[in-house]
Amino acid sequence: MLTFLLADKSIRGVILDGTLLVQEMQGRHELGTLETLILGQALQVTALMASSLKGHDEIGLKIDCSGPVKGLVTEATARGEVRGYLKRNPIPLVCPLESFDSINNLNTCWGEGFVTISHYLEGGRQPFSGNVALQSGNISSEVAHYYQISEQLPTAIHLTIFFDLQGKLAGAGGLLLQSMPGASDEIFTILEQKTKTLPSLGKALAKGQKISPWLHEQFAPFHLDILEEHPVHFYCRCDALRIRLLLLHLPLADLEEMRDNGPFPVQVSCHFCNELYRFDQQALTELCQEKESCT
Repeated sequence: MLTFLLADKSIRGVILDGTLLVQEMQGRHELGTLETLILGQALQVTALMASSLKGHDEIGLKIDCSGPVKGLVTEATARGEVRGYLKRNPIPLVCPLESFDSINNLNTCWGEGFVTISHYLEGGRQPFSGNVALQSGNISSEVAHYYQISEQLPTAIHLTIFFDLQGKLAGAGGLLLQSMPGASDEIFTILEQKTKTLPSLGKALAKGQKISPWLHEQFAPFHLDILEEHPVHFYCRCDALRIRLLLLHLPLADLEEMRDNGPFPVQVSCHFCNELYRFDQQALTELCQEKESCT
């Protein structure tokens, strides 16, 4: 991921090659084409939003809706660690998709709902959250709309997931532009319109192009100034100890039911990364004893 400035440093931008990130997510969650497109876009836009964070701050995107998707959750840190999951996998559709090109316009996937963006500041007890009603289900437009309504920050976003003719993920990329204080409305409007007509970044990446040359090719007339490069990768903070602590929050009766009836080993999976954690009967007996001593 590269951060940069445009138009005499009046517009801040971030560009991301998310191909490996989305491929990792697709493999971990065993996603189909539609599921990869939706969660892949959400992961990428969350990574782009996180580019402005510092230290150990985090940002989260949550969508809750009435349509077949039901919603999703994604998170990213200032260190470029990104994770997320769909609330439904696979997503049940009444009618099958006729082509990949129609996926972005399937408003019926979402229905009514809300977009919530939360900032988790290092050392803060509670996140700062804001939400807006879903407009269309197009994740680029939804997040840009959130910034405009909740933070009065003009934002333009270009997200692409490119599949080959066999439906295999071949390239994924994203771009985010935001006005700096004092930026010209006219310049931003021009750049915003340009993001709507950009050639697919995902397709360019699938053909082997790198984000820096693509960026120069598209934005050189706007006095492009690249600032720095950030690593981005799929990473989940779950581990056996965290999952064990989660089990300790269950009622004692539920733990005893698992201890007595299994089936063993009891398997618990992480929503974010789909990692499986296994607990045998002895481990569950110890959990029950620990729970009893705390009550």
